Amino acid sequence: QVQLVESGGGLVQPGGSLRLSCAASGSNFRISAMGWYRQAPGKQRELVATITSPGRTNYADSVKGRFTIFRDNAKNTVSLQMNSLKPDDTAVYYCNVVTYKDYWGQGTQVTVSS
Repeated sequence: QVQLVESGGGLVQPGGSLRLSCAASGSNFRISAMGWYRQAPGKQRELVATITSPGRTNYADSVKGRFTIFRDNAKNTVSLQMNSLKPDDTAVYYCNVVTYKDYWGQGTQVTVSS
């Protein structure tokens, strides 16, 4: 069983920055992909960014050029640096880790508002 601990959400003004972090523990299996998804009120959960074990990244078009995903394989952590935040980025952000199955964090709220 994998446990995920997320941190770093909060309230920020438009144009500001936040960094989300997620630490995975308890896995006896190699972690392949790690990533972040988000869900805004009334909308489906959507991919934000993923990163594979070798470091290949994938971003949603809406965040390209503004968000950067990082991964530390030795520590089993994944972080998301979010810059130039917009009100449309407001959502609950979920960490995702893939071993032989998917694991999800509890979610952290990001609110972008003036």
